[in-house]
Amino acid sequence: MNAGQIELVQASWRQVLPIADQAAALFYGRLFELDPSLKPMFRGDMKEQGRKLMSMIGFAVNALNRIENLLPGLRTLGERHGSYGVRDEHYDTVANALLWTLDKGLGAGFTTEVKEAWVTVYTVLADTMKAAAHAKERKAA
Repeated sequence: MNAGQIELVQASWRQVLPIADQAAALFYGRLFELDPSLKPMFRGDMKEQGRKLMSMIGFAVNALNRIENLLPGLRTLGERHGSYGVRDEHYDTVANALLWTLDKGLGAGFTTEVKEAWVTVYTVLADTMKAAAHAKERKAA
């Protein structure tokens, strides 16, 4: 993840913010279409869940320039997700739903370069979360 990729992700995220509610609805619709078995993991008001998702993504995107400050929170989130039953393959499904949502929301602005930047950033964040979940599983075993 380099400075240019971080800037592309941050700039494209600023374009998503005005349509955050619609983006969240698109994301969850696509996520459950890709893997209906994930739906029971999400209880409660999906609009509120969508707001939390957009807020969390926004926080992470804004903190990319200070990734060392973001990593402890990502590890905690990864551990928590692991306790909810999130498996490694779910991160791939989330990535697919996120990229699809960004494509729909950004249109022509979702260039190959922007997509590659998002893939790189998401991979770093997801790998951090998965590693934390696996470490917690090993400690528990």
